[in-house]
Amino acid sequence: MLRLPDFMSIDTTKLWLNISPAEQEKAYRHAQCYSNPTACYNAYLSSVCLYQFLNWLQDWSREEYNSSASVFPSEQDITHIWEVVSGAAIQFGNTRIVLIPTETLDLDVLCVPQEWVDIESWKADYYVAIQVNLDGDDDCWMRVCGFTTHRQLKNQGICNEDSRTYCLPREALADNIISLFATLELNLQVEVPSLVSLSEAEVTDLLHILGDASVYTPRLFDIPFTKWAALISNEQWRQQLYNRRLGIVKNVASVSSVNESRALVNLNQWFEKFFEAGWQSVDVLVNTHLLNLPLECRNSHSKGLAQKGAKLIDLGMQIDGKSVVLLLAISTEAEGKTGVVAQVHPTGNDSYLPLNLKLSLIESGNVLQEVQSRRRDCYIQLNRFKVQRGANFSIRLVLGEFSITEDFVI
Repeated sequence: MLRLPDFMSIDTTKLWLNISPAEQEKAYRHAQCYSNPTACYNAYLSSVCLYQFLNWLQDWSREEYNSSASVFPSEQDITHIWEVVSGAAIQFGNTRIVLIPTETLDLDVLCVPQEWVDIESWKADYYVAIQVNLDGDDDCWMRVCGFTTHRQLKNQGICNEDSRTYCLPREALADNIISLFATLELNLQVEVPSLVSLSEAEVTDLLHILGDASVYTPRLFDIPFTKWAALISNEQWRQQLYNRRLGIVKNVASVSSVNESRALVNLNQWFEKFFEAGWQSVDVLVNTHLLNLPLECRNSHSKGLAQKGAKLIDLGMQIDGKSVVLLLAISTEAEGKTGVVAQVHPTGNDSYLPLNLKLSLIESGNVLQEVQSRRRDCYIQLNRFKVQRGANFSIRLVLGEFSITEDFVI
C-alpha cells in the first residue's frame, strides 16, 4: 500500500502535506456544530484543508515574504459560512486565496461554489484545488492539485446554474503552487454584478424559510442567486441564519431590533481558542490598539484565568456611535465549575467609560449582580462568579435607552 512518501516521490511537482491524527480530531470536533451531516462533513473537510494549508503558507512566507496570512473573513465567521457553503479562504497581504477541497481520487474538474466567485466581498484572486485523503489511520494527507485565477474562472469556466458552481477542467489549472506567488501583484480579478438590496420584509421571509433546518441545502433553494448572495454576504444576517438552523435563536422580532436574535455563546469552546462570530481573543484587540487594559486588569487575568474573549459593543447614538468592549475571562474550577470575570472597557483613545453605563449578571430573569460606571471610571467589573457545567447566564449592558444582552452557556 502506497504511503505519503511514496506519493511524494511519484509526483514531485505537487505540494503534499501530512495531516496528523490530532489535527483531524480537532477539525472533527469543531465540525459537529451544524444542522445536518452534509454540512458537518463539508465543515470537517474544509477545516482540515484550511489549517493545514494556512500553517504551510505561514511557515513558507515567513522566509520568502513580509506578509501575514489569516483566515478570511475570520476564524469565527468561517464557521457560519460552512453551514451553507463549502470551501475556505485565506487573506495573504492584499491577496485572497480560496481553497476547494475534495476527497475525489481522480480530480477531473475544479468546481467552485458561485458565492466565492460572484460576491464582490468574497471573490478571490486565486482558487486552489486540493485533494484530501482522510482514510488512513496514521497516513492522512492532502495534495495541492493546481490553481486558477478569478479572471480565468469567469472567462473560461462553465457556470452550472443547477449546482451554482463555476467549473474548470483540471488540465486548465496551473500545476505548481509556488508559481502562484510570482504573480501576486497582477490584477487577476474581473468585475461581478452588484448585489441587490433586500428590504427588511424580504430578509425576514428569507431567514424564516432558509433558517428551517429541513431546507437541507439553502444555497440551492428556489430563489434568485442575487437575493441569496445579498443575504449570505451580510455578516449579521449570515449569523442569524446559522443560529436559526441550529435552533439557538430566541426572542425573534424584526431584523432591525437590537435583541432580534441572541445566540448562546459556548464558553467551553474558548478553552480551545475557538470564538463565535463577534467574539475574539483579547490579544487581537490589544494588538490593534482598540483595547488598552489597565495594568491591574492584566495582572488579575494572569492568575488562574485560562482564556479571555472580548466583543466590541456599539452604543449607537448614546455616545455618538462609539463602542465599548465587553470582556470575559474564564477558568476551570473544582467540581466541574467554571470561574468567570466580566468587565467593560473603553476603546481606542478613550480613557474612561461613559457615565452611568450599567453592567449586570442575570440568571433566569433575575439580576444577581449589577455595577454602574461613575465619572472617570476606566473600567467596571462584576464580582468573580462560578457557573456549573450546563448552566446558562446572561450579561446585560444598559446606557440610557440602549440595552443589549449576551447569553452564555458553560
